[in-house]
Amino acid sequence: MKHFVNNRELFEQYPAGISEIILGAGCFWGVERVFWKLDGVWVTYASYSGGRRANPNYEQVCAGVTGHAETVNVIFDKNIISLNAILKTFWECHDPTQGMRQGNDIGEQYRSAIYCKNDEDLKEALNSKNSYAKVLNQNGFADITTEILKDVMCFPAEEYHQQYLAKNPNGYCGIKGTGCAFM
Repeated sequence: MKHFVNNRELFEQYPAGISEIILGAGCFWGVERVFWKLDGVWVTYASYSGGRRANPNYEQVCAGVTGHAETVNVIFDKNIISLNAILKTFWECHDPTQGMRQGNDIGEQYRSAIYCKNDEDLKEALNSKNSYAKVLNQNGFADITTEILKDVMCFPAEEYHQQYLAKNPNGYCGIKGTGCAFM
């Protein structure tokens, strides 16, 4: 399967030096669009992560029986874009203080999440959370509820969810940040 926007293979072997992080920031359609636009991102794809059931489908995730979040796998070249730049975009593109929701999208599948592949990225994600929490608290926001873990179960979403907003430019996108800049 090819990425609808950049025509690269979604699930084949990636070039040497490529890194991956899995991000949940609400409905995966809008989140994916935010990240596929960044210079240095090789491909993105919608997925279900952090739950209890193998190979879930959209209906199961929306029904709340799997524990998965709607997520986006961001495969990127650290020689072009740093993990810190990816995390800055993540923190600024949504409100990580809302718990099991993003705006009008309510349910555990819309929770804020960062799922890392290694200890180094986990440490950087946790440090970024602590830094952004200070900014949010100074601006009157509640504490960050973002789940940050390493080595979680992750399954690609159905094909029709992949690069959905490129295929459906007028499709729903509820993504909205806090207006607070990540330092």
